[in-house]
Amino acid sequence: MSVRELVVLGTASQVPTRHRNHNGYLLRWDGEGILFDPGEGTQRQMLRAGVAAHDLNRICVTHFHGDHSLGLAGVIQRINLDRVPHEVTAHYPRSGRRFFDRLRYATAYRETVALTEAPVDADGVLAATPAYTLEARRLSHPVESFGYRLVEPDGRRMLPDRLAAHGIKGPDVGRIQHEGSLRGVPLEAVSEVRRGQRFAFVMDTRLCEGVHALAEGCDLLVIESTFLDEDEPLAVEHGHLTAAQAARVARDAGVRHLVLTHFSQRYGEPDAFERQARAAGFEGELTVAHDLLRVPVPKRR
Repeated sequence: MSVRELVVLGTASQVPTRHRNHNGYLLRWDGEGILFDPGEGTQRQMLRAGVAAHDLNRICVTHFHGDHSLGLAGVIQRINLDRVPHEVTAHYPRSGRRFFDRLRYATAYRETVALTEAPVDADGVLAATPAYTLEARRLSHPVESFGYRLVEPDGRRMLPDRLAAHGIKGPDVGRIQHEGSLRGVPLEAVSEVRRGQRFAFVMDTRLCEGVHALAEGCDLLVIESTFLDEDEPLAVEHGHLTAAQAARVARDAGVRHLVLTHFSQRYGEPDAFERQARAAGFEGELTVAHDLLRVPVPKRR
């Protein structure tokens, strides 16, 4: 059975707290796992969440601040220690390649796994598979930062009443799906477009064009909301979003499920983020993330 869910490994920003680890997010997408922004302590959080190194197919780093990348050393070494049998691909801003190299080879270990580096230079498609297209968009932060977007190809949903009207049943249903037509009946006459699912991951950034492009039409949007509204000047200064800004982005983009995360240690009450997001007009499903949370990707429309 295919699984599509977000496993939240950590939700703190620059400083971890007693209850929040540094960043770390695993997207399970059918048979693949994409690890985003492994901050310090990610390897242990994976253990607590029941995530194995064998679950990882890609690692996507938005930028090279420590709370988003210091866990790379441990994760990469664990991939090699466990002799993950498949290729693992790492995406990160090319401008931070020296940091990636230092983390990849922070200490001595035996390399046993093919870790492919695919640095990000600019907006565009990073990978295209039968299950999804992975894209990147530039964000606005004091260091170069990219957000990531995963888009499933559109499919087709078969319509039982139209199939019955054309006398198509049993093995013939599979035949018309595979061949595109059957006995003069086109596939379009007995089906409709089934929109592919969309997921986006937006970390440290001010409001910018890239944020809106990543969020557009998402079924599940994971987005930083480091500050509350009263501290918006700090957010702008340091290259971050507030809860209300993130919620307005989601509202305007038609997001179905919004996940707020990356909270400053200055705040002790997570409910305030939800209140401000709702006050900003977001009416979809809303989650204020906490460590070890699992969030399913919404079912198709």
